[in-house]
Amino acid sequence: MATKVHMEALSPTMEEGQVVKWLKSEGDSVSNGEVLAEIETDKATMELVARGDGTLRKIIRAAGSTVPVGEIIAVIAAEGEDISALVPAGAPEGPTPVAKAASAKAAAEAKPTESKAAAAPSAAPASAAPPAVVAGDAESRIRASPLARRLAADEGLELGRIPGSGPAGRIVKRDVEKAVEEGIPAAASSPVTSSPSMSSLVAFTQEEAYRDIPLSQLRKTIAKRLAESLGPVPHFFLTVDVDMARAVEARRRVNTVLEADGVKVSLNDIVLKSVAVALRKHPECNAHWGGDHIRQFNGVHLGVAVAIPDGLITPVVRYADRKGLAAIATEVRDLATRARAKKLKPDEYTGSTFSVSNLGMLGIRQFTGVINPPEAGILAVGSVEERPVVVDGQLRAGTVMTITMSCDHRVIDGAQGARFLQTLKAILEEPLAALI
Repeated sequence: MATKVHMEALSPTMEEGQVVKWLKSEGDSVSNGEVLAEIETDKATMELVARGDGTLRKIIRAAGSTVPVGEIIAVIAAEGEDISALVPAGAPEGPTPVAKAASAKAAAEAKPTESKAAAAPSAAPASAAPPAVVAGDAESRIRASPLARRLAADEGLELGRIPGSGPAGRIVKRDVEKAVEEGIPAAASSPVTSSPSMSSLVAFTQEEAYRDIPLSQLRKTIAKRLAESLGPVPHFFLTVDVDMARAVEARRRVNTVLEADGVKVSLNDIVLKSVAVALRKHPECNAHWGGDHIRQFNGVHLGVAVAIPDGLITPVVRYADRKGLAAIATEVRDLATRARAKKLKPDEYTGSTFSVSNLGMLGIRQFTGVINPPEAGILAVGSVEERPVVVDGQLRAGTVMTITMSCDHRVIDGAQGARFLQTLKAILEEPLAALI
């Protein structure tokens, strides 16, 4: 019996997916559970498996297609079985739309640059064709396309010696190519020559002014989620400076101990552990907005912002408050590596109760994060750097980090957020406090 292959919801928030690559071709035999294709969801690249046995008789949506969840993208059936009733009306019979588009683009790129000009009526008056440039020398006053000028300059030909076949006698690409074939003498050394700088300028000004980059599934999701956050969610921001001298020293000592195990702890790992401990002490910040209720969580599940080529994803360190520094460091590196390879499973990037975004490694001193609904807060972590500080009335160099908490005012009040930051600051400034 024939089986429809649907675009499945491969993540909890997926509304559409892009077919990255078909791993099976039409005519290949397929077994139930065998991987058919790679699908880019809103967060990662997932595998789509067959839900039946038979032959992949028809691929309806080609690689590169973006398809809503639930739509049929292929049909599996026995050889010779009639599948006409299963193939949606209007499904491509020949090359897929993506293939056609690619072919059309290639054909367009292969056309001579002057094709539009050549198609213009030859009887058009001379005044209808504006000169390519307006300059003071004779060469620049000759009517020629920018491409023809550049080709002539490259070949050392004088434009005045080349007959033009374009509108109003304009010299186009094919005229220069013909001149090269027929061996028209190169330009003699004289004051009247084509200016290389002017030719370069003309070619540059005729180049494409911009390019449109199609949105990836991840970028579409980021755009949608941000529109649902910064507008509807009433943000407010709390900022505090933290003395990181003892945290830096603690990291050095911890890495000395863990060196034999091949584990290396970063300052960001220390921040994550400290945030988790502080959230355990302030459950009002470890919460979600539920519309008609606020949900406070017993476990701390930290979303850790990771930059990837398509945007940003937040893999989750579950029960971070119950894990040691070594475990957090190892898990974060594994999650970040697989996030950049788009190999995360849905349960590895959903379900966070609070998020942390660190741009300090990029030299950013301070910034504000956008809350990821339904979470009630996100911590923005800046760089650790030496700054002048005043201690007991004396000016000295200090090791300082600025952190900013974005709060959803529907869940967290100003005093609640401030108390959380006080606790976090105390833990970071005396790492042993994390053990209390």
